[in-house]
Amino acid sequence: MKELELKYGCNPNQKPSRIFMQQGELPIRVLNGRPGYINLLDAFNSWQLVKELKEATGLPSAASFKHVSPAGAAVGLPLSALDRAIYFVDRDAELSPIACAYIRARGADRLCSYGDWAALSDPCDAATAAYLREEVSDGIIAPGYTPEALEILKTKKKGGYNVVQIDPAYVPAPVERKDVFGVTFEQGRNDFKIDRALLSNIVTENKDLPDSAAIDMMIALITLKYTQSNSVCYVKDGQTIGVGAGQQSRIHCTRLAGGKADNWYLRQHPMVLDLKFVDGIRRPDRDNAIDIYTSDESMDVLAEGEWQKIFKEKPESLSAEEKRRWIATQRGVTCGSDAFFPFGDNVKRAYKSGVQYIAEPGGSIRDDNVIETADSYGMVMAFTGMRLFHH
Repeated sequence: MKELELKYGCNPNQKPSRIFMQQGELPIRVLNGRPGYINLLDAFNSWQLVKELKEATGLPSAASFKHVSPAGAAVGLPLSALDRAIYFVDRDAELSPIACAYIRARGADRLCSYGDWAALSDPCDAATAAYLREEVSDGIIAPGYTPEALEILKTKKKGGYNVVQIDPAYVPAPVERKDVFGVTFEQGRNDFKIDRALLSNIVTENKDLPDSAAIDMMIALITLKYTQSNSVCYVKDGQTIGVGAGQQSRIHCTRLAGGKADNWYLRQHPMVLDLKFVDGIRRPDRDNAIDIYTSDESMDVLAEGEWQKIFKEKPESLSAEEKRRWIATQRGVTCGSDAFFPFGDNVKRAYKSGVQYIAEPGGSIRDDNVIETADSYGMVMAFTGMRLFHH
């Protein structure tokens, strides 16, 4: 198949719409549904991310994409009992590594993953499909599907769930082009390889980089490579926990990603884990309630007449002081940036969310200030020498 007609482009008024190959065949097959323009932008970007993440780490990898940026990405490390609780996974459910990877990727930011496009580095199995069946999602791309997984996925969205299979051996042309306002732009494809060797230039006094933090650095950098710039990413234990994308100011990226990392950690607070929801509450409503409960607008779900719709019994308010105390216990977080930190304020903000490891290109005229700030917190910081802008 050389081309695929689409319903419309980014918006319903943008017709006609299609994807096509100038040479050769399309590297995908649509096994179910009718993916749209933005769906396929998500599919091709997310596939590149998970493919490169597996190549760099050797671990099954997954991503959850929305509007051509990742809401989350992760490798297939086993889920702890706490992970299962905050990601709504049955305690006794048997999970494959690729299922664990997707559950982690979606769990990074469950609100932003609502209606996501899923991407898997490995064939989709029944365990992954069964988890996806319970979530609100637009589609999935993977190099293959077991027969059982495909049957499960075909039951989603009244049979219209988008299932795309990609040829894992496909290699795109080295030069890419796109038209903007009738003008064709051309550039070499960004095939820069991110691996452990990229992390060798540690510029801080503390040079103790454990293997787990090195994996987290690679996850952060590969995620940033496919995130709308400017972007900053926080990672812990093999998964992103906060992605700050598409901001004009780098400190705003750092704050946005840090705020999401704080929210991820607040989901683990004992008061949140002890919330008693009404029977039959939908997963998205539960996610939204938790997000509001842990925010500064908690009265929206705690006010009389409101809490009864969500909870079996009224929870105590999670005070600002208690949230600050809890967030201050976070440790072992890695932070990546797609371009240099221009000032030490980014490092200061990252530290507040438990960051101990940083990977960024370096090259600012204030690198000395950035390194000095990192040293003041005992951080390990690697300069990669490579910018990762993505537009």
